[in-house]
Amino acid sequence: MTHGYEQAERSAWELRWVGMDVDQLQRTESTFALSNGHIGLRGTLEEGEPRGLPGTYLNGFYESYQLPYAEAGYGYPEDGQTVVNVTDGKIIRLLVEDEPLDMRYGQATTHERVLDFRSGTLRRTTEWSSPTGRRVRVRTERLVSFTQRAVVAIRYEVEPLDGEIQLVVQSDLLANEPIESDTSDPRVAAALQSPLVGEFAMAEESRAVLVHRTRESGLRMAAAMDHQLETNDGLRTLIHAEEDLARLTAAVDVPAGEKLTLVKYLGYGWSAQRSAPALRAQVEAALDGALQTGWEGLLDEQRRFLDEFWESADVRIDGDPELQQAVRFALFHVLQAGARGESRAIPGKGLTGPGYDGHAFWDTESFVLQVLTYTMPEAARDALRWRHSTLDKARARAAQLGLRGAAFPWRSINGAECSAYWPAGTAAFHVSADIADAVARYLAATGDEEFERGCGVEILVETARLWISLGHHGRHGGFRIDGVTGPDEYSAIADNNVYTNLMAQRNLREAALACERQPDVASSFGVNPEELAEWRLAADEMVIPYDELLEVHPQAERFTQHVDWDFEGTPLENYPLLLNYPYFDLYRKQVVKQADLVLAMHLRGDAFTPEQKARNFAYYEARTVRDSSLSAGTQAVLAAEVGHLDLAYDYLAEAAFTDLHDVHNNVRNGLHMASLAGAWLATVAGLGGMRDHGGSLAFAPRLPRGLDRVAFRLIFRGSHFSVEITGEEASYRLISGGHLDIRHHGEKVTVTTTAATLPIPPAPDLPAPVQPPGRAPLRREPR
Repeated sequence: MTHGYEQAERSAWELRWVGMDVDQLQRTESTFALSNGHIGLRGTLEEGEPRGLPGTYLNGFYESYQLPYAEAGYGYPEDGQTVVNVTDGKIIRLLVEDEPLDMRYGQATTHERVLDFRSGTLRRTTEWSSPTGRRVRVRTERLVSFTQRAVVAIRYEVEPLDGEIQLVVQSDLLANEPIESDTSDPRVAAALQSPLVGEFAMAEESRAVLVHRTRESGLRMAAAMDHQLETNDGLRTLIHAEEDLARLTAAVDVPAGEKLTLVKYLGYGWSAQRSAPALRAQVEAALDGALQTGWEGLLDEQRRFLDEFWESADVRIDGDPELQQAVRFALFHVLQAGARGESRAIPGKGLTGPGYDGHAFWDTESFVLQVLTYTMPEAARDALRWRHSTLDKARARAAQLGLRGAAFPWRSINGAECSAYWPAGTAAFHVSADIADAVARYLAATGDEEFERGCGVEILVETARLWISLGHHGRHGGFRIDGVTGPDEYSAIADNNVYTNLMAQRNLREAALACERQPDVASSFGVNPEELAEWRLAADEMVIPYDELLEVHPQAERFTQHVDWDFEGTPLENYPLLLNYPYFDLYRKQVVKQADLVLAMHLRGDAFTPEQKARNFAYYEARTVRDSSLSAGTQAVLAAEVGHLDLAYDYLAEAAFTDLHDVHNNVRNGLHMASLAGAWLATVAGLGGMRDHGGSLAFAPRLPRGLDRVAFRLIFRGSHFSVEITGEEASYRLISGGHLDIRHHGEKVTVTTTAATLPIPPAPDLPAPVQPPGRAPLRREPR
């Protein structure tokens, strides 16, 4: 049987894998993962085996371990955190006349799986012959509910294909399932070795509950299951529970032409404070709600939720069906990562795998929240509320470092710093400005005064205070921020990183504006007119290095004076460079892992002239190797802005296919949320030219030759509107809400229910930039 993703032409609304390939299981378990931001299920087969990397995750639920250091140093974080594979409720084993259905044995004459972006479910159809020749058809469908946050449901249907057959189904809750960890960190592997300690187990009738806690972090979680069975007479069931396993067994003879149908409902919950009886009550209540709604009701709720999302967020790409599918896949997974996270972070991998130990980074605010702010703003608000809930830890971290304000962590699950490598962790202070940037963007896009008063002002004030204490007014003039690491992880501990300084500048100004809008809130945090003046002076005098000789902005002070990396002498097999060269060598040469100065030109494009953007882009294209999945989406945005539209198309495709094509050979550990968000950014901010400088929206759309039309939908200030772009013109139309004023290539346009259609000026004619040898993106040829 052949295997692989089916051609995208079949449907732009689903991802379909046909055939069975055990070696590809880890990869497809990530791409077929389901989540609602609170619960995440990797796309493992219901039978539990064969499997690649099983995973069931609860957002924010982690285990702690000690971070050892070869040499101690003041201010080093002491504890690491890693996401835990919690109790697995996906397992439904099937025995056909005593033969377990196992895709490695017998013969699967048909096998396909479909991730449906409109129903929000993962479907599977398998026709299997046992080693003794008995044939069955298995159909399954599973969902993680967007509307009932604690609920998972699975429908499992078995149909005999050659006469009456005895079937036995075993439905499990399994804790501490054995996993072969591929982490190179023995401390993490040890933390994940049977991390759950059983506290309670119950089973009666068709329901079971298991309660566990983690050994070190002391977090407690509960998982519960209940079932509905549809079959003919003669059904025999048995249920039991022990510390790490609860199992319902159902046995029945099924005649030809009939089916055995099992609907399994799961409830999950966790807490750092609540007791085992309280958590048991919580998950049983979730089950009761799910049973009351029923399978069909959950399906209807799921589809209605997604209908509303796509109405506000859909992207249409005409001329490249495979890319159309990939961009919808990206949007679907970004939604899954953030929809119901509520008081928790959005991890770098979402809840699709254990990569990065389940940590959240600045990726969330700088990439994912841009998407959510304009498509599902309530999810962006909730993610920022999580940051606000961790302010005490950020303030404590700043104080530990001898600073004022809030120093948000480089990587974390609960808000405490978990990075043991300080040059690329603690020194990457830009994360605090990135969070402030997301706050300012959300406020401008929504006008959410309740959030501003309850969370936004405080975040902006505390991050502004950080920059004042971190930087200084130098003898040679200007406000300097020295000894920091910008977004590029092949440079560290640099002075006046342009990205960091420009984002800090915006942070200081936005903090002052928010305090003026909400003076009583500002006063409650001790802000006075002198402090506001101090912020504004620092912003006005911020040092932004510029190389007059080369007529480009150095990524950081003196960066353009470093020797260039020997790209010609670097074999292709030596990428990514960080695995083959010492950081010492990377840090002192001109080689860029990911967009840094180029990212500054996107997020702070108001600080550069068009001529500077074109020269800077060409300069950094020749030095950027894209050893990070964060880079392609941003390079697409700037390539489109300066006029390299075919290159923008290439980078858009790279961002969109990072996971589907496993570009970085690590999808087994989970999807790249920032790259998925980057596919949207490359489309909307790249080809659509959307910018939000100064709190208003502007568009400068242009299409590459390979695409016929691009259309997308956005939300701004409660108004829903659409943008449609062809090669010659763009149309803006209000779908609902009040009229909007935007700009189209600099011209003011009022968006109403009558489409405003305007011509698109030609792109500048510039020499094509070059990339390091072997590091150019793949040319995108529409299929």
